[in-house]
Amino acid sequence: MAALSPDTKAKWLFGSKLPYAEAPWARGSPSPYYNDSHRRLRQAMRDWTDKYLIPNVQEWEDAASLPDWLYKQAATDGILMPMAAGSTIPLDWHGKFPIIGNVDPQQWDGFHDFIIHDEFGRIGGVGVENGLVGGVILSGNARIALAITEPDAGSDVQGLQTEAVLSEDGTHFVINGMKKWITSGMYCDHFLTLTKEAAGGFTLLVVPPSEGVSKRHMAVSGSTAAGTAFIDFDDVKVPVNMVVGERGKGLKYIMSNFNHERLFLGFQALRCARVCLEDSMDYAITRHTFGKPLTEHAIIRFKFAHMSRETEALQAWIESLIYQLGQLQPGEAEFLLAGTTAQLKAHAGLVLEHVVREAVQIMGGIGLTRGGRGGRVERIWRDVKALTVPGGSEEILLDFSTKRALKIAAELTKDVTKGKL
Repeated sequence: MAALSPDTKAKWLFGSKLPYAEAPWARGSPSPYYNDSHRRLRQAMRDWTDKYLIPNVQEWEDAASLPDWLYKQAATDGILMPMAAGSTIPLDWHGKFPIIGNVDPQQWDGFHDFIIHDEFGRIGGVGVENGLVGGVILSGNARIALAITEPDAGSDVQGLQTEAVLSEDGTHFVINGMKKWITSGMYCDHFLTLTKEAAGGFTLLVVPPSEGVSKRHMAVSGSTAAGTAFIDFDDVKVPVNMVVGERGKGLKYIMSNFNHERLFLGFQALRCARVCLEDSMDYAITRHTFGKPLTEHAIIRFKFAHMSRETEALQAWIESLIYQLGQLQPGEAEFLLAGTTAQLKAHAGLVLEHVVREAVQIMGGIGLTRGGRGGRVERIWRDVKALTVPGGSEEILLDFSTKRALKIAAELTKDVTKGKL
């Protein structure tokens, strides 16, 4: 008798058969979270990644740049819009833009969002994905980058100094300041920029190509193809109709956006951990030392046991969080899960730091060689800090998660006292 039925194989087996290379729902274990639309999207994304990304990623890494055609291809094939949407596709976007895998926009959920990021991660590292979708205009005809971080304002967003001053006639703002470590900034002409107003409050502005805007490439240790840039605003005039949302509420919008950013950083870290497991396991099966394969050495199996233990736990936590976010109203999700999302992002970085370290230890020199058999692991080794630093540092996020848990407890205790529970 076969170990798995034909039905189980058809629904729940997919991709690599190496241990831990795929999520449990691709290794034969049924999941309540996924259905045929998720499987269809996964196959379409895998085919797209295999066709357009994996054959070219080393060339793009070496060039520290992405070609223009790739962005247009992603738009045409229905990747840009759903990635910009996140877990829910707005009603006014339905039918206007393609969706890869022909997923019904009404069916789109957080697990579809997860799958797109997960399949991107199979290239190893995050630079290509960040450079490609770090700034998205849905048609694919232009690009926009999120410009928040400054030389003296990273995790402490409220410390930013870029100032927007309203002109005397009230027709435009004059912006002065600088932004640093702006993902995809080299590929973008428009910048969604958080500014500070002298009268108080933070305002979010779309800064179009104009006199006084300059940018230059920043060479960083990882995420090489992401087009990271330093942006300078020198007396840049921006019409008042370029305000996003309401004046003075820009910080609120950005803090809300951080929740999804932190979640997808967790997605990226998870697949990078699986890539490390896959490639180091493949190497260990075939590499012989002292007369036997590496996998026959107990110490190597011990390493894999801990690497996989952490990775599988991260998978379960991410899936549980996606489900919870999908069942709550936005305000409820913000109240209950913002701290959890921050904690998960920090945890995901810690997991990846350990897993990629052990993968390099197992693979030795191969794991430190750019390109070839160890190329994905080596790239992740360089990119790991591009996952742990953006979106808030580990220390800031873990502290925030605890403060938020205490705040939730205090609020619920108040409700009990008032007889609401």
